[in-house]
Amino acid sequence: MYDADSADGIATLDSELGPTGRPLHEFPDPAPLVGHGPARIIALCNQKGGVGKTTTTINLGATLAELGRRVLAVDFDPQGALSAGLGVQTHDVPTIYDLLLGRGIDPRSAVQRTSVEGLDVIPANIDLSAAEVHLVTEVAREQILAGVLRKLAPEYDVILVDCQPSLGLLTVNALTAAHGVIIPLECEFFALRGVALLVETIDKVRDRLNPAIRLDGILATMYDARTLHSREVLERVVDAFGDEVLETVITRTIKFPDATVSGTPITQFAPEHQSSRAYRQLARELIVRGAVA
Repeated sequence: MYDADSADGIATLDSELGPTGRPLHEFPDPAPLVGHGPARIIALCNQKGGVGKTTTTINLGATLAELGRRVLAVDFDPQGALSAGLGVQTHDVPTIYDLLLGRGIDPRSAVQRTSVEGLDVIPANIDLSAAEVHLVTEVAREQILAGVLRKLAPEYDVILVDCQPSLGLLTVNALTAAHGVIIPLECEFFALRGVALLVETIDKVRDRLNPAIRLDGILATMYDARTLHSREVLERVVDAFGDEVLETVITRTIKFPDATVSGTPITQFAPEHQSSRAYRQLARELIVRGAVA
């Protein structure tokens, strides 16, 4: 029933196509790492809100940690949803805002452990909403986050930056610091409209600030195979972006908000749920693609 590709060891399910219209693969578990760091920095970015950026940051971080990677998640949204979703303190503690504006602060002082072994987080709160105003007069203002993360990179294998839903100065900071970008895309028409603008922004950052940045993939989220609309949107995305669309697709489920309320990743809240399996598949796919060590 499965064929193993001799080149990469990826199992292919004969004649069965996935939601993206391509053959389904079962990506293998990666070999253990012999050492850790320096981290590859990945920004999860989309200027539209509610497309699954935070959910993906939390659960991708958790599944990569399950695979033995040391992961740092950076909450870069003033709403602080990532911090809440991982159940960490955001008040009366150092946050990413303090690291951006406070000279001489050790970034390690803002790192908090989570309930997932191998997954740490730098929290954010509403204070971050004032950061753009303060940063606008700074020299090399687009590169301040890069300077912060550079000090932490040797201790991690991957750093995931959960961006706010805008293309402002904070998001440009994240793109300037990043080696790669994952675009979570809700399978809905209005979400599709903004992808071209975001890709254009990434191209501008590559030309002017960060020549090394690349698009690691577009991740279809909130997919509902029962609706023609979801299927048509996903088909249009694949037609437009081809192999840049990740094979893994995240379906819509009530389990995600339930896990958020519990302050844990879905892989802990419902480890056998199909969405937990999907995020484990996503982690393995990104490792196979070379986006993560």
